Amino acid sequence: MERFDYVVIGGGSGGVATARRAAEYGARVALVEAGRLGGTCVNVGCVPKKVMWYAADIASRFHDAPGYGFGPVEPRFDWATLKARRDDYIARLNGIYASMLEKAGVTVVRGFGRFVDAHTVEVDGRRLTAPHVTIATGGQPVWPDLPGAELGISSDGFFALERQPRRVVVVGAGYIAVEIAGMFRALGSEVTLLARGDRLLRPFDAMLREELATRMTEDGITLRFRTQPLAVSRRPDGTLEVDCGEAGTVEADCVLWAIGRRANTGGLNLAAAGIAARDNGTIPVDAWQNTNVAGVYAIGDITGAAELTPVAIAAGRRLAARLFLDQPDARLDYSNIPTVVFSHPTLGTVGLTEEAARERYGEAVKVYSTRFTPMYYAVTEHKPKTAMKLVCAGPEERVVGVHVIGEGADEMLQGFAVAVRMGATKRDFDDTVAIHPTSAEELVTMR
Repeated sequence: MERFDYVVIGGGSGGVATARRAAEYGARVALVEAGRLGGTCVNVGCVPKKVMWYAADIASRFHDAPGYGFGPVEPRFDWATLKARRDDYIARLNGIYASMLEKAGVTVVRGFGRFVDAHTVEVDGRRLTAPHVTIATGGQPVWPDLPGAELGISSDGFFALERQPRRVVVVGAGYIAVEIAGMFRALGSEVTLLARGDRLLRPFDAMLREELATRMTEDGITLRFRTQPLAVSRRPDGTLEVDCGEAGTVEADCVLWAIGRRANTGGLNLAAAGIAARDNGTIPVDAWQNTNVAGVYAIGDITGAAELTPVAIAAGRRLAARLFLDQPDARLDYSNIPTVVFSHPTLGTVGLTEEAARERYGEAVKVYSTRFTPMYYAVTEHKPKTAMKLVCAGPEERVVGVHVIGEGADEMLQGFAVAVRMGATKRDFDDTVAIHPTSAEELVTMR
């Protein structure tokens, strides 16, 4: 039996963050991980996705070049070259993570961890025990239960593609679906997106959903709502055929499932430790990341709350401070968490949607909005719009929601998220001198 102060199961962003901080605070820490360090975000999520998004963004710029006086540009994109460079970058990050953990003094144990009891974790016959154990095993893509589903790929498979498919069917309506659909299309693939419901990005503000659907359609993506695949088959020539019942069939070279994610708890043997889990595998926690078992905690996607990398990191760091730095009040506030969807165009949001604000504050809600063509497109042939919305509440018009879609939304939102968390009012926004000419200035000049 090997004794530690802290055992962390899962070497993703949250697990690495809490393990490193705890070690820096003097704890003896073991981190259990069977796969590549960095988890979903580094290996098959945020980081390689952003590399692909940059490539797609560059592709779109070529279309705009003639408006700025450049001759016709006919770029030749090579998927294999980008993949090789991207994979090399990710491998370097894996090494950096390993080095950071080593420098912090964290013992990395390779293999799958399973609970023996609430404070003992077994990894390939090796037993680790600690008074504090954190579960940070994240999630994985959901696969549909239908004939031929195995002929498709998940978002993980997107990053394994050796060649760019000419025709793609993306199934799903969440942020992963719209991001991947947008990247494929910008890089030249023909894309059809199948959505079971009647809208994209269901939890987001209606303005964002509607504007994104409009822009995706304008960019040549075929959106088919209220359409659900029933089966996938492969023809002799290799073409995939997606049977959508009464909605007909769709042909493709690649079918990508983006219908959700599920928690990685199946192999943890939670019952041995008495740890409660929901039907979908996620682990309930309180405001302090405590599970129902004393001394056992959960952070990140495994909890089913705000499934974002920075959230897992922040929760993990605060948990380490609470346990090992004598900061009993350290915990993450899950309200007003900003997020960005790297669709084409990007969209960002923080705070309440207009609908949620009206449910909470009733008639005391006032909404300011604008829709305009950014200056970048003043001389280009196509002129997509940017849209913004401020949701304000109460007589002081406190800004309780900021929603932006369009050029630069990803970068401009961070600073405005600080303002929302600090309780800024519409008057505070109005009293801030605008930076001209920018799209962001519209957020402080709305009337």
